Amino acid sequence: MRILLAEDERDLNRIITRKLISSGYSVDSCFDGNDAMDHLTCAEYDAIILDIMMPGADGYAVLRSLRGAGKTTPVLFLTARDSIADRVKGLDLGANDYLVKPFSFDELLARVRAMIRTAHGSAQNLLTVGDLSMDCAAGRVTRGGQEIILSAKEYALLEYLMHNAGIVLSREKIENHIWNYDYEGGTNVVDVYISYLRRKIDGGHTQKLIHTVRGRGYVLREDPA
Repeated sequence: MRILLAEDERDLNRIITRKLISSGYSVDSCFDGNDAMDHLTCAEYDAIILDIMMPGADGYAVLRSLRGAGKTTPVLFLTARDSIADRVKGLDLGANDYLVKPFSFDELLARVRAMIRTAHGSAQNLLTVGDLSMDCAAGRVTRGGQEIILSAKEYALLEYLMHNAGIVLSREKIENHIWNYDYEGGTNVVDVYISYLRRKIDGGHTQKLIHTVRGRGYVLREDPA
């Protein structure tokens, strides 16, 4: 899952980015609201974390621009101000959640998971397709009860596929959600990681879950026997 982080405190920005990446997210980070709006015109995100008080456009302005463009991407506000009026303003503008500094990074990650879960219409952290299960809170994947060890990028790709189970996803859409602007790999990166997942998820199983739809992309689904 790809996240945009806009936070002008550089040390905090760096720490949050590191925590998110270590949790399997792809992150684009910036330090002011104007850069955040530039990012939002160029990429799709699964969640956005916005500091309210930033140079250039503040978090409220970024959120107003986002919602004005008809985008429903979930937004979490970070702020050092804990007044009810500030929270009401942010929520009324379309924010999904609010976290006051200083905060626990475990709580930040839990709130991000909850936003993404809600955006995809899921009520819990457990995703299942057939006998494949992913516990998003624990970061654990099993098939038929057997644990599958995945790299961070493999996990992120599988999570995206599972959140969109039954939906054909183009290579471009997958790449835009899983890799950030810093990626400098080959053009076939999606195909390479799909092949990695196939070996780990479908290897040794008669029922295949990851399917290629020629000319369109990939889909995770349980086909009828």
